[in-house]
Amino acid sequence: MGSLSPWHWAILAVVVILLFGAKKLPDAARSLGKSMRIFKSELREMQSENKTETSARGAQSESSAANPTPVQSQRVDPPAPSEQGHSEARPAS
Repeated sequence: MGSLSPWHWAILAVVVILLFGAKKLPDAARSLGKSMRIFKSELREMQSENKTETSARGAQSESSAANPTPVQSQRVDPPAPSEQGHSEARPAS
């Protein structure tokens, strides 16, 4: 039941022809082809924009790595442990 046999495809084609009519099928196929071309061109454009942004980021990271900004460090002491939250083991009396 996972794959379609030739009979399934034939029945599907007859149903599509009956639903859309023989006159509308070429127009539907033409508009589908135009939509696919537009979609593919938009994908290519997005990929080329992504590549240019990535290369620009790479060049920017290289320039920032060449000129590191000095950072002054400070010592931060951890807070002293509190006695409230700890329960120590007490010897049994």
